[in-house]
Amino acid sequence: MPILLTFFAILVLVLLVAYVKLDTFVSFILVAIGLGIATGMDVTAIGKAIQSGIGGTLGDLILIIGFGAMLGKLVAESGAAQRITDALINLFGEKYLQWGLALAGFIIGIPLFYNAGFIIVVPLIFSIAASAKLPLLYVGMPMLTALSTAHGYLPPHPSPAAIASQLKADVGQTLIYGIIIAIPAIAIAGVLFGRTLKQYKPQIDGNLFAIKDIPKDKQPSLVVSLLVALMPVFLLTITSAIKKYAPESELLKLISEPYIGMLLSLLLAVYLLGVRQGNTIQAVSKQLEEAFKSSAGILLIIAGAGALKQILKDSGTSDYIGSQLQGFDINPLILGWAIAGVLRICVGSATIAGLTAVGILAPLIQQQTGVKPELMVLSIGAGSLMFSHLNDGGFWLFKEYFNLSIKDTLKTWTVMETLVSIIGLIGVLILNLFV
Repeated sequence: MPILLTFFAILVLVLLVAYVKLDTFVSFILVAIGLGIATGMDVTAIGKAIQSGIGGTLGDLILIIGFGAMLGKLVAESGAAQRITDALINLFGEKYLQWGLALAGFIIGIPLFYNAGFIIVVPLIFSIAASAKLPLLYVGMPMLTALSTAHGYLPPHPSPAAIASQLKADVGQTLIYGIIIAIPAIAIAGVLFGRTLKQYKPQIDGNLFAIKDIPKDKQPSLVVSLLVALMPVFLLTITSAIKKYAPESELLKLISEPYIGMLLSLLLAVYLLGVRQGNTIQAVSKQLEEAFKSSAGILLIIAGAGALKQILKDSGTSDYIGSQLQGFDINPLILGWAIAGVLRICVGSATIAGLTAVGILAPLIQQQTGVKPELMVLSIGAGSLMFSHLNDGGFWLFKEYFNLSIKDTLKTWTVMETLVSIIGLIGVLILNLFV
């Protein structure tokens, strides 16, 4: 019965989000209340579960995601993203242009949320394709694949950061493993698959891509741009690697906290990309305020998923599902990927798919001592990118900006996302043999 109720609750969630188009946060709360009542929970207990679920899930994620949004805003507005892209294009040349764009997309994608990154890189893709006289999708697919991969695999992006928090995974290790499996995913789904798309020649309105063009003499230097964009990676990976050698160091413990790493990266960006570029603190603070506002919707989705997860836990449903799933002879990494993939296909949102999957699987994962939580984060993240189609906002963003038919979008964007998902799972399974 608990499994049937959970299935029905997820079905209602899919209907509310994908078909009724009700606000995602409201949908999560309604489904959480309904599931609590259906499982026999006391009304007071339902309220407490929702409150503790929201608070426990958000926790330091508010800081990580908020600081991440602010950092991304400064990287975009200062011209640092342009500087990185231009430098890598010059370095790789036309022959290896796709590899340079993939690397640029990956670097830009680390601090920038997917939608913001998309809006930033698409004008660059358009201008590069025009100047190099190359097909648009051949040029653009590597960059967009890198953005999507970072969005699904890597903290401090919202979904992997939230999943890591739920599973108590080490964020630094998750980031390291995520980068390892991201490389073949981007190479195959972005560069190699992108080379098969030369026959697509959409007609684009150049006015659609008008963005604030920052003169080169006003842009930060390449060293500064790379330093700021990659600072979260440096801090999270370095502290994760060395903290085991100095477990008693309180300072190292503090710096190794992901939100502190993001704060230090943001402060560096405020100075190097803001004040040092001639902006006042007031102007920079205004940018930071706008950036945090843009992350509010993501935080609400995560909060709603946390409420549903707590209802599943407090009602005993998660424990029951976990005990039943233990009877299946299937690798938990594959199971996590599959459940997230099915939810992604049904709901459309990678964030919702990942967070709902971890809420269902958490008890099983905690009982599986042989599975590293960092790899489970990545398997769920990879599954959450599976088969993007008509119910995914990213699908329509790609279709409209590149002026493609639905059929051609399915043959390009959807295939790319599916490749990223499958290659991610394969990478996780291979890593599981060695770590």
